[in-house]
Amino acid sequence: MLPPRRALRPAATYRYPEHLREQIAAAPKAPGVYLFHGDDDSLPLYIGKSVDIRARLLAHLRSAEEARLLRQTRRIEHIRTGGEIGALLLESRLIKERQPLYNKRLRRQRTLCSIRLADGRPEIVEALAPGPGQTLYGLFASRRAAGERLLAIADRQQLCHTLLGLERPRPGRACFRAQIGKCRGACIGRESREEHAARLLGALAEQAIAAWPYPGPVALHERSGEFEDYHVVDRWHFLGTCASLAEARRAPAWQPRPFDADSYQILLRPILGGGAAIVPLFRADSPHTP
Repeated sequence: MLPPRRALRPAATYRYPEHLREQIAAAPKAPGVYLFHGDDDSLPLYIGKSVDIRARLLAHLRSAEEARLLRQTRRIEHIRTGGEIGALLLESRLIKERQPLYNKRLRRQRTLCSIRLADGRPEIVEALAPGPGQTLYGLFASRRAAGERLLAIADRQQLCHTLLGLERPRPGRACFRAQIGKCRGACIGRESREEHAARLLGALAEQAIAAWPYPGPVALHERSGEFEDYHVVDRWHFLGTCASLAEARRAPAWQPRPFDADSYQILLRPILGGGAAIVPLFRADSPHTP
């Protein structure tokens, strides 16, 4: 992301460099992604997105830091999309692929971890789109971060570290936390294992990765003027964007991409909240279950 913006002094004004003005004027007032290129054209300086590319480019003159970025820019490239969802998905993918200098938040494809319950006991696993009948909790940057979340839940809920796999069991003896009043005693029968598991599940529930709500792949349809996009998604795996419904119907046969947490976060609201036109790509007799 860009450096933090500082408040402008009343007398401070910034103007677009002369060599960029024609490029700004040619930018569309439409959704899409834009790239600032410097002297080394192989590596973008910055990649951004907007529902109005031209207006967003003009807004880059709000601080000294952004004005400095523009002085380093030699060329502005823009790519139209059919709407805001497409702009968000394309921005996320291009930042990971092109590694622009000033974007930090989305620069690297992260291998994230989640928490899974097996017989009531938590396991830390690689974050994946949950399969049928499976529930995963949280998207964590590392196994350590997932473990720290479990520790925080244990403190808040007075859970047993032994049953959570965080402390080696000592047969017939209470765990250390039970001895100091920070565990309700599931390790020595003061609380049932079922009650302990239910409290753990309740604490994790708000972080559950959403179940895929369809029996197969769908396309999210967006249109802006003459630009039309079909974003194909199957079990939260974003497969790609197509220019026509006929092409979208072939997309589920493409090689699936790895589960990407950023794409999941982008798609979550439009798919579950009804904020997008959704076209089913599965057969009515599909054997899959949501």
